[in-house]
Amino acid sequence: MSAPLKGPDPKAKLVSLRDVLAYNVRATRVEKSLSQEKLGFTAGLDRTFVSQVERARINVSVDNIERLAAALEVDPARLLERP
Repeated sequence: MSAPLKGPDPKAKLVSLRDVLAYNVRATRVEKSLSQEKLGFTAGLDRTFVSQVERARINVSVDNIERLAAALEVDPARLLERP
């Protein structure tokens, strides 16, 4: 049995665009009831990469933002909008 999906902290300080991307990827993934593994598989990316994106640990290329957006079925610009 897998653990319930937990969304991002709504009180999180979104200082950088990387923080905004992290927040939006996680929020959208949880909203669509996807695990990091399922999102990674659908986007053709490793689960650990998705985890690093959601924790704002890495600088993500535009190509990978596009892949994540396609897997989440949202416009790439949506992942970069401040909530």
